[in-house]
Amino acid sequence: MSAVVLTDLSDPAIARITMNRPEKRNALSFELIAALTDAFADASRDRNRRAIVVRGEGKSFCAGLDLEEMGREGSAEKAATALSKLYQTMADSPCVTIAAAHGAAFGGGVGLIAASDIVIAAEDLKLGFPEVKRGLTAALITALLRRSVTDRALRELIILGLTADAKRACELQMVNRVVSAAELSSTVDEICRQVIAAAPNAVARSKRLLDELAIRPAKADLELALQFHFKAHHAGEIKEGVAAFLEKREPRWGPRDE
Repeated sequence: MSAVVLTDLSDPAIARITMNRPEKRNALSFELIAALTDAFADASRDRNRRAIVVRGEGKSFCAGLDLEEMGREGSAEKAATALSKLYQTMADSPCVTIAAAHGAAFGGGVGLIAASDIVIAAEDLKLGFPEVKRGLTAALITALLRRSVTDRALRELIILGLTADAKRACELQMVNRVVSAAELSSTVDEICRQVIAAAPNAVARSKRLLDELAIRPAKADLELALQFHFKAHHAGEIKEGVAAFLEKREPRWGPRDE
C-alpha cells in the first residue's frame, strides 16, 4: 500500500508534503492526520528548514474528514483531538507554512488552509463548510478562521454551511492569492524564494509576535474550541448526518434540545 503522505526533502530549505489519498480526494483518515502531524513536526525540527509546503495529490486538495471512519463509535472525539494536534503543530512551526490548494477543500481540509501562514489557491478551488449538515460543529476551523475572517462573514459560512469559490475566499482573506492551475507551483516556488531571502530567526520571531498579538494565541483558541466540541457533542445528530451523507439522502433532524 502506498504512503498516505509523500515528503520531498530534496531541497534542504524546503519541505514539500503531499497528501496522497487521491482516490478518497485526500480525505483525512486517522492515518493521514497522524502522518501529516509527524511530517510537519519532523520538518520543523530541522534548523536548516525554512518553508513547508502542503498540497494534495489528484483532483482535490482535501475533502475533509473521512466520514466512513467517522461513523464508528467515539471517532468524532478522537478525530477532533488529532486534528487539534495537527493544527497546533503547524501553528507552532518556526518555518513558514504554505498551502498550495486546488480543486476542493472541505471541513478539516479548510483547517489545513487556515492553519497555514500563506495560502496560494488555484482558480478552481472551492472551500466548503458542511459540518452543520453532518451534525457536527466546525469548532477548530472556526477558531482558526476567526483570526483572519470577519465575524459577519464567518457566521454566514459556518452557520449556513456554505461553499466559497477561490475569488470569494480571497475577498474574505481565507487565501492570499488566486492563480491559474498552471501557475500554482511556480507561484509557490516564488514564495519559497522570498522566504529563503529573509533571515530565519527574524521570520520565526515575527511569527511568534503575530501569534502573541492576537486576542488569544493559536494554542489557546484551539484548546477552547476542543473543549467546546466535547461539551456540545450531539452523538445522535452526528450519526444521522453521517448516515445521510453516506446514503446520499437528506438528513432527518429532530427538535433542538433547548
